[in-house]
Amino acid sequence: MTIDSPRLSALAREVYTDPGNEVFLSAASVWEIAVKHAMGRLPLPEPPDAFIPARRKAYGIQSLPMGEQAALHVSRLPRLHADPFDRMLICQAIVHSMALLTPDPSIAQYSIRVLW
Repeated sequence: MTIDSPRLSALAREVYTDPGNEVFLSAASVWEIAVKHAMGRLPLPEPPDAFIPARRKAYGIQSLPMGEQAALHVSRLPRLHADPFDRMLICQAIVHSMALLTPDPSIAQYSIRVLW
């Protein structure tokens, strides 16, 4: 999704473009993109290993690694949402006290800050 996409909410666009905010792309999201691309479910203009770093650099997005603390936190997460990629994002948001930009209402069931 690009910054001018009509699918992006006004609030998400504002938060993303605010120079006072740091923007991160989780390794969990990178993993999900690579998996979906390999399965043919996510067409990209170039392979993910070229596409993702180039886009992160172009848009000033930092990488957020999957750390041990967030990975272990998944065992304490209630089973409100089954998607393993989203569960990792939720754990990272909890462990790093971050907000998630997502339109997924099921993620908002967790005690994290969800913006959309």
